[in-house]
Amino acid sequence: QVQPVESGGGSVQAGGSLRLSCPPPPLPLTIHATGWFRHAPGKEREFVSAITWPHGRTYYADSVKGRFTISRDNANDTVHLQMNSLKSEDTAIYSCAVGGKKFLQGAVLDSPHEYDYWGQGTQVTVSS
Repeated sequence: QVQPVESGGGSVQAGGSLRLSCPPPPLPLTIHATGWFRHAPGKEREFVSAITWPHGRTYYADSVKGRFTISRDNANDTVHLQMNSLKSEDTAIYSCAVGGKKFLQGAVLDSPHEYDYWGQGTQVTVSS
C-alpha cells in the first residue's frame, strides 16, 4: 500500500491524551518530512505539525504549541504525534503526509500541496 497508514485516533474527554502514529510506507522516494494535518467538519484543512530529517527540526501550529509533540522513532522511522491537554476544538480527522527532498530545498512545511503521499486519516474526537 503506497500511502501512510495512520493509527492511534479515538475518543477522549477534554484534558486527555492520544498518540497518533505514522509508519513509513514503501515509497519510491526518501522521506525528508512528515506532516500532520487535520480537517474538521465545516472547516478547511489545517496544518498541525511537521518534522524533517536528517536535521530533526520540528514545527507546530500556534494552536497546538505546548500541547502536542512530534517525534520520530529512528528504529523504524515511524513518526508519532503526542497530543496532550486535548480540547474539543481539536476534534478532527488527522492525516499524515510525507514528502521527499524538496523539503531539503526549502519547501513550505505547512503547505499541504508540498507533500507527495497522504494517509486516509484517523478520527480524533474530544468531548467537553
